[in-house]
Amino acid sequence: MKLITRETDYAVRALMCLANNQGMVMPVEKIVREIKLPHAFARRLIQVLAREGIVRSVKGKNGGCELAKNLDKIKLVDIMAIFQGDVCLNECLFKKNICPNRSTCPLRKKIRAIESLVLKELRSITLATLMH
Repeated sequence: MKLITRETDYAVRALMCLANNQGMVMPVEKIVREIKLPHAFARRLIQVLAREGIVRSVKGKNGGCELAKNLDKIKLVDIMAIFQGDVCLNECLFKKNICPNRSTCPLRKKIRAIESLVLKELRSITLATLMH
């Protein structure tokens, strides 16, 4: 189980890079150099973040992107949802079907309690808290 995927990790790094240059339109090439990831991959991440309203794309000679939201409004859990779906520690699958013991499973109850705690913590993490 991977809590944070590579896409989410790089998206957060790109957002932190933009946050360090807040108030400036930043070319994707500069983000690529600073966080060391493939150009096509960075461009795709930025496009997804722009479509979701997290960043704003600026076209033209001095184009690039900038944050579209305040740092304290960009939550890690939202970035995770964009790139990897909702956080789920146990899907209760058995041979690709929903487990027949799902409603009575004592392990599932414990894991759901842990999942609730993890989600609470993840919801408290914003780009602002990561910058400090």
